[in-house]
Amino acid sequence: MALSFPNPSRSYDAAAHRIRFTGHDGMFEVPFLVEADVFTEASTEAGYLAAFDSAREGIQNVARKAYSYARKRMYILTQADFR
Repeated sequence: MALSFPNPSRSYDAAAHRIRFTGHDGMFEVPFLVEADVFTEASTEAGYLAAFDSAREGIQNVARKAYSYARKRMYILTQADFR
């Protein structure tokens, strides 16, 4: 089954400096984290979440690509993944 993102929720983890979101492959939840430094124009929680929302489609495409390479318990997306 293909990876989908039916739940638009996301949250900012200030301690880890990452944005969390979840994909689904059938019944399985697939957790993703995006390093906050991907969003170079943002510097606050609200800014990071707004930047994520603006780039959601592209982020989800990068997440799908990462997921297609290997099955992991969690995916951490960095600036390198967006090049």
